[in-house]
Amino acid sequence: MAVLEILEVPHPGLRAVAKPVETVDDSVRKIVSDMFDTMYAARGIGLAATQVAIEQRIVVIDLQEPESDAEDAKPVRKPLVYINPELLSLSEETSFYNEGCLSIPEQYAEVERPTRCRATWLDEQGERHEADFDGLLATALQHEIDHLNGVLFIDHISKLKRDMLLKKLAKQRKAA
Repeated sequence: MAVLEILEVPHPGLRAVAKPVETVDDSVRKIVSDMFDTMYAARGIGLAATQVAIEQRIVVIDLQEPESDAEDAKPVRKPLVYINPELLSLSEETSFYNEGCLSIPEQYAEVERPTRCRATWLDEQGERHEADFDGLLATALQHEIDHLNGVLFIDHISKLKRDMLLKKLAKQRKAA
């Protein structure tokens, strides 16, 4: 179990384009395990390897959705691993989601993304999968794949909103 350091803007490593994983082996599975430890410790729902200075195409996601609609329902962990994920298609229909990012702490903005997507990826055993995604999982997967391509959620908002968000982050860091 290892909690890795999460890179924060403006770290140049966040703009790195990750390289494909050549072989899914124990070293990759260790990275995956450490990424989950890091994501859970930071109370996130997704993490791309580039966010922890690993330039490999690895994404972990766990929406940690509640087990029921009851207000006191506990979140259920459903860890998902995507190695070498690729978006095959995106819906023309879009939706907005108030996105945040562990690399841009405590800052959020409405981001418009395709509502649905189809992707392919390898799992922790190196098995290839292909599936359709919608809802929050589609948004999270697109967000994390963006990270693997050196793109941040703030790149999807206007320059004015981005500048305001980064100014707010700088003020927050100064106060801390």
